[in-house]
Amino acid sequence: MDIDQVLAIDQAHAWHPYSSTVDRDPVYPVRAAQGCRLHLMDGRTLIDGMSSWWCAIHGYNHPVLNRAVQDQLGSMAHVMFGGLTHEPAARLVQHLVELTPEPLRHVFLCDSGSVAVEVAIKMAIQFWQAQGQPGRHRLMTVRGGYHGDTFHAMSVCDPDSGMHRLWGAVLPQQVFAPVPAGRFGEPWEHSQIAAFADLIARHRHELAAVILEPIVQGAGGMRFYSKDYLREVRALCDRHGVLLIADEIATGFGRTGTLFACTQAGISPDLMTVGKALTGGYLTLAATLATERVAAGIAAGDPGVFMHGPTFMANPLACAVANASIELLLATDWQGRIARIETGLKAGLAPCRGRPGVLDVRVLGAIGVVEMHSPVPMRETQRRLVELGVWVRPFGRLIYLMPPYVIDETELAALCRAVVQVVGERAG
Repeated sequence: MDIDQVLAIDQAHAWHPYSSTVDRDPVYPVRAAQGCRLHLMDGRTLIDGMSSWWCAIHGYNHPVLNRAVQDQLGSMAHVMFGGLTHEPAARLVQHLVELTPEPLRHVFLCDSGSVAVEVAIKMAIQFWQAQGQPGRHRLMTVRGGYHGDTFHAMSVCDPDSGMHRLWGAVLPQQVFAPVPAGRFGEPWEHSQIAAFADLIARHRHELAAVILEPIVQGAGGMRFYSKDYLREVRALCDRHGVLLIADEIATGFGRTGTLFACTQAGISPDLMTVGKALTGGYLTLAATLATERVAAGIAAGDPGVFMHGPTFMANPLACAVANASIELLLATDWQGRIARIETGLKAGLAPCRGRPGVLDVRVLGAIGVVEMHSPVPMRETQRRLVELGVWVRPFGRLIYLMPPYVIDETELAALCRAVVQVVGERAG
């Protein structure tokens, strides 16, 4: 097909995420992708600042990951995981248990990040049912969070400023504490968690779990909060006998400078979700990890098994490329790469500070954020960024960068210059 045919079919039939089929957003057909570059069908090349929604940490068309998929195709693309197992899945669960904080030791492989959150929530609720406490079925979280687009995941996203206000009347009603107080790396006062402490104490008898994104709140606002706050959340959950779910789907596999953001605070959750970067952006796969206490607790009650089973659970192709991605990450100086990206983002985005319309500029690991005072016109800003040769997709009041870890200094500088340019044009 040529570009006109692709666009015509897309215009007629494709329904893109967070979009209307009537007032359609522009789309840019991609012919190929290599490294940190997206090659469009119209001949332009864009430097990718999004890692394809944060998953393509090794860039595109990586020979090691390509070979993992090709080799796995030679034996089997898929078998059901009910009653069967295979080497790629065994290797992957071993990797995850070894890399994640103790005492996480049981791994449930599933389809996507949202499903991993649903699985974690179901595990928490079934755990308390098995303990003879079915009244403990509500969840507590913090405002400003985002956990996915399925129903229970939506119920713990920010109820007012998030994307899911439309569904508020039909979602389970959860307990929301204020947005975490205290910025990452700045002095923290114990009083900043007083509201959270009060809420968990008052609702502890009906709470199955607290769920939050450790250190970085992603699509809910790209906020970086204090590791002391997270550490105290863990202590409060222990004090009141509430499970803690850490949603590491966006932060896992190095994005904040440690393999998992939980380790920034030196804590371990009872349940953890991972996804996105798990397969390096090749195939959809996620996982929910649980402690022995949670797993044994579920087994102790009726029906004695965890009631969930995705059709494509532990897909061998996805597991094989996930193993290759993890091994590739660990074989490289990923910490040095993240540190260099952090340095480049701090220097490159610094000119945005103090510009008219700019509320804040913040950087943590391989995440750079320019927050504006007012919402960014996404279509117009996206089009201008494409004209400047970069792929950056703003949302809300944020223009942000989460590039692949393999990005070089020249590419990173070009991304930052483009952001500075559009911020300056909006100010002008």
